[in-house]
Amino acid sequence: MRIPGSLNQIGDIMGMVALTYKVMPDSDVDDVSADEIVTQIMGLKDETYDVQLCETKPLAFGLKFIQVHVVMNDGSGLSDIFEENMRAIRGTGEIEVLSMGLL
Repeated sequence: MRIPGSLNQIGDIMGMVALTYKVMPDSDVDDVSADEIVTQIMGLKDETYDVQLCETKPLAFGLKFIQVHVVMNDGSGLSDIFEENMRAIRGTGEIEVLSMGLL
């Protein structure tokens, strides 16, 4: 028996996917702090998104980027939602997927 909206059939069970993002602070925001962005991205951790690591790394000429490692279900649109949640954080600029793999 299948309950609408549930994942109770074997064929519906999704795997897990690990993603690594490169997040650039927005250069148009004057008082942007990479550490503050890291704190807010870590706050996105919940039952759907397991933000395992979020670290600030040097890029060039004093610029920094934030590398984010997150594990989530391999569901349609979940990575897009996570990226939109990161974009909503004040001071977040360009977001790039560095790697993606199934677990």
